[in-house]
Amino acid sequence: MTKDDDPEAYIEAFEWTAIQTGLDRSQWDHQLGALVIDEAQAAYRALSREEAQDYEAVKAAILYRLEISPESHRQAFRACKLRESKQPQGLLQTLRDALQKWLPVGKFDRAEVLDQILLEKFLWDLEEDTQRWVRRHQPQSSEEALCLAEAFSNSEKEKGSGRGFWVSRESSGGRGRKPGSP
Repeated sequence: MTKDDDPEAYIEAFEWTAIQTGLDRSQWDHQLGALVIDEAQAAYRALSREEAQDYEAVKAAILYRLEISPESHRQAFRACKLRESKQPQGLLQTLRDALQKWLPVGKFDRAEVLDQILLEKFLWDLEEDTQRWVRRHQPQSSEEALCLAEAFSNSEKEKGSGRGFWVSRESSGGRGRKPGSP
């Protein structure tokens, strides 16, 4: 793998080659770990010995470290513009590729696809601080996102109730004071 390689495409090519050459699946984790560089290599090296012997854990750790997730694919899908592709056909192909990575065929049934769309809209409409916090936790469903949003909201209410946390300038009339102080 080089710095210019698309990590996902590289991993797909690795898997395809491993299958075609008959590489024993129990060796995939070590082989991939030896072939990746930079941040991907750091992700592999940070795994425990047990995790490093599980190919799916190795792959997940690498993708996580490189911030490649359904959320990043959703953002790529939403960010596609004709001017980047130059031609309508190129735009459509780019959109198809990004959508397939965001919502892979066979991974989600109809209800799950609808929930992913609901999740996206829910996250988009949350207050900015809540949205940022919930997105950081990478919820997989709208229900999980709701639980995270409620947890964040409850923690913010606790902070504002005078339990030793700083009150924001907005809620203290711009004075930035500690609760209970004049």
